[in-house]
Amino acid sequence: MIDPTPREQVPVNLQKGRTGLNRMVHALGYSFEGLRAGWKETAFRQEVIAAILLLPLAFWLGRGWEQVALLAGSVVLLMIVELLNTGIETAIDRIGPEWHDLSKRAKDMGSAAVLLALLLCAGIWAAALWHRFAS
Repeated sequence: MIDPTPREQVPVNLQKGRTGLNRMVHALGYSFEGLRAGWKETAFRQEVIAAILLLPLAFWLGRGWEQVALLAGSVVLLMIVELLNTGIETAIDRIGPEWHDLSKRAKDMGSAAVLLALLLCAGIWAAALWHRFAS
């Protein structure tokens, strides 16, 4: 005879069953794994190297906490968008290597997001430099 009561199943994602501090500790570990995976991408490595230079420079260049936050935030935002773009590309590549119009569109949109974040960052830094030295 078949037992009509469902048995507990092991969740596909163990993180979903964790709570409190245990969940936070594991989530932090996954975040570090994501940063390590991002480090394998050339563009992300270049942005991290730029951030190592630009973040301290933001404290020197910025006049007040608002400008420092804007300068530093634009650099960090660029790295965030790069990681998201890499995540999109990785997910698309997992689906399959064959060319598909929707896959291309998703990858192109991720690339466009990186471009916009880069232009925003460059614009903020150019304006700050102009304000500091040309005015």
